Amino acid sequence: MPFLPRLLHVDTEAEARREILLIGADPAGAERMAAKMVRRLVKLSRVPCRAANVLKQEMLAVGGDAAVARGSVACSLPETDVILIGTLKQLRQLAGRLGDQPFGLRELADELRGLLARLDQVPDCLVGRSCRLSLDRPRIMGILNVTPDSFSDGGRYSSLQAALEKGRSLAQEGADIIDVGGESTRPGAQQVSAQEEIDRVVPVIEALSREVSCPLSVDTTKSVVAAAAVAAGADFINDISGLMFDPAMAAVAADNGSGLFLMHTRGRPETMQSVTRYQDLVAEVIDYLGKGIAMALQAGVSRDRLAIDPGIGFGKSVEGNLEILRRIGEFRSLGCPILLGTSRKSFIGKVLGEHDPARRLYGTLATVALGVAQGVMIHRVHDVAPARETAMLAWAIRAAGSE
Repeated sequence: MPFLPRLLHVDTEAEARREILLIGADPAGAERMAAKMVRRLVKLSRVPCRAANVLKQEMLAVGGDAAVARGSVACSLPETDVILIGTLKQLRQLAGRLGDQPFGLRELADELRGLLARLDQVPDCLVGRSCRLSLDRPRIMGILNVTPDSFSDGGRYSSLQAALEKGRSLAQEGADIIDVGGESTRPGAQQVSAQEEIDRVVPVIEALSREVSCPLSVDTTKSVVAAAAVAAGADFINDISGLMFDPAMAAVAADNGSGLFLMHTRGRPETMQSVTRYQDLVAEVIDYLGKGIAMALQAGVSRDRLAIDPGIGFGKSVEGNLEILRRIGEFRSLGCPILLGTSRKSFIGKVLGEHDPARRLYGTLATVALGVAQGVMIHRVHDVAPARETAMLAWAIRAAGSE
């Protein structure tokens, strides 16, 4: 009689617990075993070799393992990256065992506990200046460019009337946020003055705030523009520089109680595609965003007002964009909701051989579905209705495993 062996995939303790209970196991046993079924790989950077050797020994002691560079055991290297290999239970045990260890490992124990908690406790809301956006499902951010030179729709909504009609349409299609931008950030785009940007976005935000019920965000890197937009009715600030272009931006968000989207980029739009090589792409992007989060928190922005964006298309090659999409779940380690902006971007066109941005809808929707599957909760798109349907179906599939 065949026993029908098959692979079982679980990513969370809740999924593991559900599978154990489905076979009729004792509930108390399910609680004990669930953490043993969920494996996590944790990468540490630049660990002194003496500390790395302790980590290796302690992981082996709890039944896991740790990968280190060749030569680490003999300390012929000053430091090494380390990959901890174990189940949730083993990693929690490791954190407990590091409390009495030297070489900075006591501090690592707290960092490790924090990381595991962030992975298991997904943020349930995002707070704006005068709104609270529940993250009980993926949210769709509709793009409203009031610019003459954006890569996909430049010039179409530069008049106030056209912008209002587009904003109403985005709201009717189901946008949860409308993102208003007055300066193109496409590769090679030139900067505009703060006053010109204010003149473009403020009238639109003022009018839309009276006509649509969904919150508005302003897409800007300039603190004076952000302040004017918030005064006009914007709830969120979407800073593509992750607070790196204008040091006053964090204070504007804190002083006004605004929500803040922090994105990664490398250089300004005029030059950002000139250098797209990274030694460790995902690690460098996470480090950049982590610094932005720290700056925001220090300025007084509460964590529940922050979301992070890895910056698809900003200082990255086609291969880099694909790598981030494949590994975007790793950004959950920052403990903030993830925003993903792939809509109609050139990497989709290069992969699919499609030069017209308006014909990149299906490629965009593929990234939305894959993003939802990995925990992305906000999707910035031009085509709201198709993206919303795609996200909701992907969410239904993802949520079915955790019920």
